[in-house]
Amino acid sequence: MPDEVWDRIRSQAEEEAGREPVLRPFLEASVLAPAGLEEALAGLVASKIACSSLSQEATRAVLVETLTGDADVSAALRADLVAIVARNPACSSELEPFLHFKGYHGLALHRAAHRLWAADRHGLALLLQSRMSEAFGIDIHPAARFGRGIFIDHATSVVVGETAVVEDDVSMLHEVTLGGTGKESGDRHPKIRHGVLLCAGAKILGNVEVGEGAKVGAGSVVLDDVPPHTTVAGVPARVVGRARTELPALDMDQSLPLDYSI
Repeated sequence: MPDEVWDRIRSQAEEEAGREPVLRPFLEASVLAPAGLEEALAGLVASKIACSSLSQEATRAVLVETLTGDADVSAALRADLVAIVARNPACSSELEPFLHFKGYHGLALHRAAHRLWAADRHGLALLLQSRMSEAFGIDIHPAARFGRGIFIDHATSVVVGETAVVEDDVSMLHEVTLGGTGKESGDRHPKIRHGVLLCAGAKILGNVEVGEGAKVGAGSVVLDDVPPHTTVAGVPARVVGRARTELPALDMDQSLPLDYSI
């Protein structure tokens, strides 16, 4: 079956190797030699998170197992890459995030850990979460649920709690937190609906819903539900306007209305 995303990545790698011969060994090992996207991604991520508790080869084997054989995971890995290129003006090809973006690598690692969690392999899932936090500065609980077309830009200090849900086509920037409000148990983390943009440093706390097509301004603290297609900002966050587009995640506009004031 054709794999257009992987074919483009391989073509881009060949072009890059031609422009920069010193990179050819790296590109051969990372992209041109592996049989497919999942195998290549497993090798890349394993090289970054392997530790004394889990060798690089053992890590790679776990990631190959968990990233292959599931059509939803395969589709999500590709949709995430396409989303990054479409939304990040600093990114010109799928090859760049595939090789270098820790937001993409961290989310791929979470998708692997989530499959392990669902299979009751909690110990291994939690070890992958721990290594994600140490290697990438991203902490996503293995039980959290993510849709497709997710863009986590920069990604440093992103934290996502156990019962959080992130639907399709969501974008978030560094230092975003989807957390709880204390020691409550059960369903206690945010639900982020389709097309939401979470700007840098946004904190969404508790079992609240950020409605479809909403935008949360940079540095805001959300403690209550956010209506669909609105922009909220401040500490605590309040509605400051309507989102300028139906799905703010797609255009990545972090600006606020000119008449906005805290």
